[in-house]
Amino acid sequence: MPDLAQLAIAIGVVFAINLLPAFGPPTWAVLVFFSLDFELPAVPLVLLGALAAASGRYLLASGTRRLRPRFSEERLAHIDRVQERALANRRRAGAGLGLFALSPVPSGQLFVGAGLMTVPLLPLTAAFFAGRLVSYSIYVAAANVAAEGLGTIVTDALTSPLGLGLQIAMLVVLAAVAGGLRPSGGAPAADRRAQAPAAPASHR
Repeated sequence: MPDLAQLAIAIGVVFAINLLPAFGPPTWAVLVFFSLDFELPAVPLVLLGALAAASGRYLLASGTRRLRPRFSEERLAHIDRVQERALANRRRAGAGLGLFALSPVPSGQLFVGAGLMTVPLLPLTAAFFAGRLVSYSIYVAAANVAAEGLGTIVTDALTSPLGLGLQIAMLVVLAAVAGGLRPSGGAPAADRRAQAPAAPASHR
C-alpha cells in the first residue's frame, strides 16, 4: 500500500478518535504506532495528525454546543456561573489554556465542557493545535529514537490504570460543570420560597 494511502488511514483514525468525548486511545500513541509500524514520514504525520485532532475536537465541541437548548434554565445558569469564575482572572485563564494546550491530559472532556459553555471555540482549537503540534513532534521523535518495546503502545496507553482513572476523574468534573450532580427535578428551594403565596394578613 502506498505511503499516501497509509497516511490517509492514520489521519482518518486520528480524526475519528478525537470525535470521542472519552475513553479513546491517546492521539500521540496512535501517531507513534503508525510511525513505527508503517514507517510513515514524521513531518506530514505530525502536522496532519495535529490538524485532524484539532478538527475532531472542534466538531465535538460544536456538536455539544447544540445540546445547550435542551438544558434547563437552572442548569444553564450553573454552567454560566462556572464559566464566569473560570474566566474572571485573565492571567490565570491564559496560563490554564497554555497548560491545556501543551499537556497530555485528556482533552475530550475539556472540549465538551467548552461546548456547553459559550467560550469561543476557534481560539481554543488553535491553541490546542499549536500545543499538540509540539507534543506530537516530541513523542514521535522520541519513539523513533527508542523504538524497542513499543509495539503495543496503543493498547498499553488505553488500558493504563492511570489513564483510565484520569478519564473517569475528568468525566466527574465535566458532570459537575454541567450540573449533572445536582437534582434536576423541581425548582431550587429559594425559588420555591419566593414563589409561595404570602400568608394572608390577620385582621384584628
